[in-house]
Amino acid sequence: MTLTADELYRRGRAQLNAGRNAAARHELLRARARTEDPNLRARIAGSIAAITIRQGDRASAEAVCLEALRLPGLSVTTAAMLYGQLGLVALERGDLPRAVTMLDRGIAGIGDEVAHRGPMLLNRSVAHMQAGRLAPAIADLDRAVLDYAATGDEISRAMAVHNRGYAALLAGELVPALEKMGEAQAVLSAASAVNAAICDRDRAEVLRDAGLTRDAERTLERAIRVFGAHRMRQARAEAEFHLARSLLSHEPERAAAISAAAARRFRAVGSESWAVRAEAVRLRALLTVETEGRPTGLRAPSDADIDRVEAQLQHHRLRGEASSLRLAWQRHHAQTGSAVPVVQARIRVSPGAGLQVRLLAQEVRAARAAAAGDDAGARRIAAAGLDELAAWQASFGSLDLATALVMHGTGLLYAGLEAAVRSRRPAVVFEWSERARHLSQQTVPLRPPPDPGLAADLAELRMLRSEAASGDWLAQPRAAELSERVRQREWSSIGRAGGRERAALDELQVALDDDSAFVAYAYQRDGLVAIAVTADDARVIDVPRWPEARRAMAGLRADLDVAATVRDGPMGSVVRRALDERLMILSETLLTPVLPVVGDRRLALAAAAILNGLPWGMLPGMRGRVFTLTDSATQWLRARGEAPFRGAGFAVGPRVVRGAEEVARAATAWPGAQVLGPDAATVGATTELSTRVSVLHVAAHGRHADGNPMFSGLELADGALFGYDIDQMGRVPDTVVLSACEVGRSSVRWGWEAIGMTRVWLHAGTRAVIASPVIVADDDACELLGAVHAGLAAGLAPAHALARATEQTGVVSPFQTHGSGF
Repeated sequence: MTLTADELYRRGRAQLNAGRNAAARHELLRARARTEDPNLRARIAGSIAAITIRQGDRASAEAVCLEALRLPGLSVTTAAMLYGQLGLVALERGDLPRAVTMLDRGIAGIGDEVAHRGPMLLNRSVAHMQAGRLAPAIADLDRAVLDYAATGDEISRAMAVHNRGYAALLAGELVPALEKMGEAQAVLSAASAVNAAICDRDRAEVLRDAGLTRDAERTLERAIRVFGAHRMRQARAEAEFHLARSLLSHEPERAAAISAAAARRFRAVGSESWAVRAEAVRLRALLTVETEGRPTGLRAPSDADIDRVEAQLQHHRLRGEASSLRLAWQRHHAQTGSAVPVVQARIRVSPGAGLQVRLLAQEVRAARAAAAGDDAGARRIAAAGLDELAAWQASFGSLDLATALVMHGTGLLYAGLEAAVRSRRPAVVFEWSERARHLSQQTVPLRPPPDPGLAADLAELRMLRSEAASGDWLAQPRAAELSERVRQREWSSIGRAGGRERAALDELQVALDDDSAFVAYAYQRDGLVAIAVTADDARVIDVPRWPEARRAMAGLRADLDVAATVRDGPMGSVVRRALDERLMILSETLLTPVLPVVGDRRLALAAAAILNGLPWGMLPGMRGRVFTLTDSATQWLRARGEAPFRGAGFAVGPRVVRGAEEVARAATAWPGAQVLGPDAATVGATTELSTRVSVLHVAAHGRHADGNPMFSGLELADGALFGYDIDQMGRVPDTVVLSACEVGRSSVRWGWEAIGMTRVWLHAGTRAVIASPVIVADDDACELLGAVHAGLAAGLAPAHALARATEQTGVVSPFQTHGSGF
């Protein structure tokens, strides 16, 4: 049967809406060849223009529409459709005023023809969003959703829902943004690779603003490949632009290169406003490189470069990005001590600027105060910015999200802490040390009811992990999709039950007895300091040999791993000597300066994130000492206390050589201990056991996931018990013992925050976790942990039980207590 021109046109439109550009063009050209009706030919022309726009040839698209408008006898609605396409051309060029004018004209003329009004509303919403007008953008999107629903166009309706999520992102509402985008993703991704890539590009912005830049960058790189394969130059350049923006925070050299390539691509397709945006990112990257003094050979931007690009951004009404560029330039001058012309020194923040721009302005003010010698002013300014960040962050209960958001405050944290250290006042240094550590700990999570969908996704991820041949199992497409969905569910399901007040120095000193001390290490860009606190003393202590300690840490993990596996013979002796040398250097550099203050007291130790993974109990200066590692003084103080004893439980994972023996020996210390063997210790059974006992011991293989530490896991009978599983528990044990290599390690996020299995247990409400950051020999774990349980059952606090077991057995191991160990 021969299809009519009108039928072919509708088929072409369907292919266009599904993102299948080549198929759409084929059907539309066939339709054009079968009609002389000026209105249908004009509509076909408008659809062909839409394909041409996608492929980056705006000039041709505009010419096609203008030529069609000259056809005689066009109806008002057909002309309106062409005005809508001209609005899209202007939008793609970044000419927002012309885009809105053309789209207004199109929407007014199209009447109730919802099939074409919906796309115009969608495009006008984008123009409003890019101009920072969120209220009219949301109104257009809500109307577009209804129009697409009326036509039964589920793909376009999903795109409108997706863009509604993007509007939420611009408003700083990260969880609704991810929810809306997730709602649309299933439909759009199934339609075409192009639509899936569009989803990825926008979702990556949510992840970036949430501080999850690594995830955002992987997502953008995937989208760039798709856009490149489909010759969509504008879309590819936009994804490159967003990738460069994400890289600004941690790889400025790469950000400069990618943004330069994006700017060239934008200019090649006539997108001048986008090219200017990319150029602004390039200049900001170069300023960062110059400020940090990296010898890269890249030319630093001149004041004239900044002035020129800022003026171009203002011309295109991109006021927020103009503010960001000027503020980055002002921060560079303040931090490097170079003079700023008076006329350009004023700190300007555009009306309605986002949180990141406002925080950047505070960084500039703090840097200027510090440069002028006003450290008290620098601290006050930095604190005001961080309080604004904390107010936003406090609306989330998710540990994953709360820790990631800290990246936005890194510059202010450094500014405040450096100013505090220069004061040499213990109370001030302590306040800023706690402020830095407490930023992601302030929220008390509100546990959600059981979520069958989340449970199903985690179960499938367990299967994928068990089948994966490589360690990068989360990079598999299905695993990536599921992990994103799990993250979305977790963000939206865990609410906020309350907040924790940050502890002050005098409160800590009241809580310390004569036998206890607290030490916090604080990292600044130019070194490490410690604050040592006892009941009647507090001192700020320099760590002058920090560079030596940093070099010793470089090979420590490898030495620890080898020492745990090569224990005998000549090679064992060589490895042991090398390890002992490193441990001695670290002990002398980190502990020797503080030991005169703390004496032989038991120690609550808050280590800087840069010291993450250090086996403190193996350092000679810590031998025989009772100590616990804590995220902060606030956490240590708030977690102390006793609860009714509910028994002890044990679980053994598969393939743990001496796991059954270890658990059997440890369980003898507890009358009525509940034991799950290798076949019975499933994720469900272990989770259920965890809710019923006060002490939980898991002997299992563990694996830390640096890319997504919430997917660190303990290998059980039916797969991994993930961090997300723990974070969903309604009740957790008071004490958890993890006899599993690696799970005591945490990922450092943005120089301050750590998150891993120990951190997840503590966030969920566990008071103390005994774990190791590195591999532990099976026989050492078996002997030592059996003695630990004897101490716990006798009523010793976890840190005391571990110290006594170490003394009794003579086993010097990397096991250490985290949280409120005493």
